[in-house]
Amino acid sequence: MMVLWILAFIVGVSALLLYRAHAWQWLIASVLWVGAGAAGDLIGPVTTAILAVVFILPSLVLSIGPLRRAWITAPMLAKFRTIMPEMSDTEKDAIEAGSVWWDADLFSGRPDWQKFAAFPAPKLSPEEQAFMDNQVEHLCDLSNDWESTQVWQDLPPKAWQYAKDAGFLGMIIPKRYGGLEFSAYAHSQVVMKLASRCSAAAVSVMVPNSLGPAELLLHYGTEEQKNYYLPRLAKGDEIPCFALTSPYAGSDAAAIPDVGIVCRGTFEGRETLGFRVTWNKRYITLGPIATVLGLAFRALDPDHLLGTDAEPGITCALIPTNHPGVIIGRRHWPLNAVFQNGPNSGKDVFIPLDWVIGGQAQVGKGWRMLMECLAAGRAISLPSSNVGYSKIAVRATGAYAAVRRQFRTPIGKFEGVQEALARMAGNLYAMDAARRMAALAVDLGEKPSVISAIAKYHVTERARKVVNDGMDVVAGKGICMGPNNFLARAYQQIPVSITVEGANIMTRCLMIFGQGAIRCHPYVLKELAAAQTEDHDAAVQAFDDALFGHLTFVTSNIVRGALQGITFSRFSSVPSKAAPELHAYYRGANQMSTLLAIASDVSMAVLGGSLKRRESITGRLGDILSQLFLLTATLKRFEDEGRPEADLPLVHWAAQDALWQAREAFEGVLANYPSRGVAWWMRWKLTPLGLPYAKPSDALAAQVAELMQTPGDARERLIAGSYSPRPEIDELAYGEIVFKMTPEVTVIEQRLRTAVKEGRLPTMPQSLPEFSAWVEGAARLQLITAQEQGTLAQYADYAARAVAVDDFPADFGRAADMRHASQTDNADEAATPEVAT
Repeated sequence: MMVLWILAFIVGVSALLLYRAHAWQWLIASVLWVGAGAAGDLIGPVTTAILAVVFILPSLVLSIGPLRRAWITAPMLAKFRTIMPEMSDTEKDAIEAGSVWWDADLFSGRPDWQKFAAFPAPKLSPEEQAFMDNQVEHLCDLSNDWESTQVWQDLPPKAWQYAKDAGFLGMIIPKRYGGLEFSAYAHSQVVMKLASRCSAAAVSVMVPNSLGPAELLLHYGTEEQKNYYLPRLAKGDEIPCFALTSPYAGSDAAAIPDVGIVCRGTFEGRETLGFRVTWNKRYITLGPIATVLGLAFRALDPDHLLGTDAEPGITCALIPTNHPGVIIGRRHWPLNAVFQNGPNSGKDVFIPLDWVIGGQAQVGKGWRMLMECLAAGRAISLPSSNVGYSKIAVRATGAYAAVRRQFRTPIGKFEGVQEALARMAGNLYAMDAARRMAALAVDLGEKPSVISAIAKYHVTERARKVVNDGMDVVAGKGICMGPNNFLARAYQQIPVSITVEGANIMTRCLMIFGQGAIRCHPYVLKELAAAQTEDHDAAVQAFDDALFGHLTFVTSNIVRGALQGITFSRFSSVPSKAAPELHAYYRGANQMSTLLAIASDVSMAVLGGSLKRRESITGRLGDILSQLFLLTATLKRFEDEGRPEADLPLVHWAAQDALWQAREAFEGVLANYPSRGVAWWMRWKLTPLGLPYAKPSDALAAQVAELMQTPGDARERLIAGSYSPRPEIDELAYGEIVFKMTPEVTVIEQRLRTAVKEGRLPTMPQSLPEFSAWVEGAARLQLITAQEQGTLAQYADYAARAVAVDDFPADFGRAADMRHASQTDNADEAATPEVAT
C-alpha cells in the first residue's frame, strides 16, 4: 500500500503540473492524498501534520485570492520592479509593434497542430497569375543582370518605363487609387521571379511596394495625402524612397540625429506652422532618382507650438525632392548591384506641418509607424528576392552538373559535388517554404515582426550558402564575368541583403529572440505591463494573473520536457491528417519547442535584465525558434502541394537539417551557460538520453542531388516561379534546353558505348568537328537513326553553348558600347558531349 500511495503522489503531482491545475485543484488533491495516507495507517499523526503544513496549507493560501495577492503577489511585484530590465520608449514601441502568430505557438512548448493544419495554402488569384505569366515575364525579357550592370548601370530605360506603365510600382496600392491591389503572396511571387532574372529589376520594384511612402500612406496618411500621392505612385509619376538610415545611426535607427524643430515659416507665400529640418542620410534605395522623399527625423518643439511635449519623438514626412534645400547626393555603388541607391541631406529646410504623414496627429509616432510597417515589408522583400537568386542558382547549377563531364562522367555523379547540390536544393526547399508562410501571415492580416525577422535572417543566410555552393560546383565558369555567367552577380550582391533592413548579426542576436521572448511568451509582456501600471490594486491584480499563469506554464513545460526526454517525444501529438511519414518531425518540433520554452524561462529567471546583453545565448535561443519555423514551414509546404511523393527527399533533408541545427543551438546554450549548475540540471532533467536529431545522411543527400539533376515534376516544383529565358532572348536558355535533352541522349550514348567496347566504333572524340564525323560514322553503321544523329549534333552544339565561358578584347571596359563586346569560346574548343555533357 505504501508503494501505491507514493506512486499516487508522483503521478498526481506530475499530472497536476502537466495540466496546469488551479490552486483549488491542488488543495483538493493534497487533502485527498494526505487523508488517504492517514486513513490507511500509512502515516502517523506527526507525519500527517507535517504533510498538511507542507502541502495543504500552501494550497489553501494560494486558493484564497486576497491572501495570495497580499502575502505573495505584492512583495514579488515590488521585487520584480527592482530587477526588471530598463526599456526605452523606442524599445517598447519595437516590441509592441506588429503581431504574433504561429511563432507564439512555437514558443509555447506546445504547438497547436490543429490550428496549424487549418492555415490555408497561399495561392494567386487568376488576375495575379495572368500578371505573372505576362507582365512579369515581359519585364524579365527586358532586363538581365549583365546589361543592367555592364551597360546601363541601372535597370534599362525600356524596362523602367514598362515597370511604370504596367503598374509594378503600385502592386500594394488599392484599385480605387489606380493600383493593382495584389496580395502579399503575389507581391512575393513577383519579386522572386524578377530576382531570378535581374537584381536591379527586383529591387526597383520591391522598394516602392515595401517600407516606403505608399505603405505608410495607406496605414497612416490623411485622406488628402492618399488622394494626391497614391494615384501618382501607382502610375509611376512619382518615384518614392524612404530616408531612415543616418551615418551615426545604422541598426539603431531610434538614435537618428536628424532633427526637425517646430516653428513658423513661409510656404507658398503664407506663414504656416511646420518644421525646420536638418538631416543627413545614406544607403537610401531609389534616392538618386526619387521624386518624393519619405523622411524620418526627431521632432523637437522647444516653444511648445504643438503641445506640452518638448520632444514629441520620431516623425515621418513626405517631401518633394525638388523642394528648396533638399540635396540629392551622388550614387553609392553596393557591390556592383546597380539599383539606384545614394545619400541625401538638407539643412534648415522648412516643411509645412501638412507634409507629416498623417498630419499633426502623427507627429512623434513615426517610430511605431515604421516598426509596424517594417514587419510586413521584411516578411516579403528580402526573403522573396533571395529565394529568386537561389532558384536561378539551383536551376542552372543542377543543369550544369548533369551536363558537364569530367573523366567521362557527369560531375553531378561525384559524391563531393552531390554534397553541395543537396545543400543547395534542400536549403532552397526550406527557404521557399519560409517565404510562402511569411507572406501568408501578412495576407491573413498579421504584422509578423518576429516571423519577418526570422525569414529575413535565415533566408538571406541560406541564400549565401546556396550561391557559394553553386560557385564551387561550376568552378571556373563561375568566376569569369560575362553574359553566360549565371552566378557571378548573385555571388557579388548577396552581402547587400545580409546588411539591409537590420544587419544579420543584429537580427539574430537582438531581434529574433529579443522580440520573441517578450511578444511570443504568453506572460512576460503581461508582467511587464503590470509592473508599469501606476494603480496599485490594478497592478497587483494583473501581476497576480500573469505571475501564477507563468509559474504553471513553466512547471507544465518542465514535466512535459522530462517526459519527452525519456521517450524521445514519441507519444506527443501530431496533426490528425498529417502525412504519416512525417510524424517524427512534428514530434521533434514538439520536443524542441518545449526545450526552447524552458530554456527561455530559465534564462530570464537566472540572468534577468542582463540576458539582453548575452547575445551569444539569445542568438542560439533565437536559432531554435527560427529552425522550428523553418521546419514547420517545410511540413506545411509539403501538405499544401498535395504531398507529392517525389518531393519527400527534399522534405526529409530540410526537416532533418532544421532539427539538427535546433539541437546544435540548444547544445550550444548548455555548453556556454554562465551557470554550470543550471546547465547540468537542464541536461539531466530534459535530455538524459540526449537528442536524437542528426544531419541528413549521405544517402539522402545523393537522392536530393539526383532529383536536382533529373528533369521532372519534383525539380519543376523546386524552381517554380523562377524565370527561364528563351534562346531568342538569352543564350543562358541553352543550359536548360540541353539539360532536358540529357535523358534521351543518355539512352543513345549507352548504346554507342556498347559499340565502342565491341570495337565497332572508335572512342568518342572531344573536339566538335571530330565528334560530328564520329556521329556520322555511327549513322553509317546504322547504330543510330538519322533523327538520333540530328539529336546528338544539336546536343553537342547546345552543350558547347551551355558550358561556354565569355572572353573579351584587351580594351574591354574602355569601349563606348560594351553590349556586344562579349565573345564566347571557340566552339571547336568547347566541350563536346563527352566533356561538356
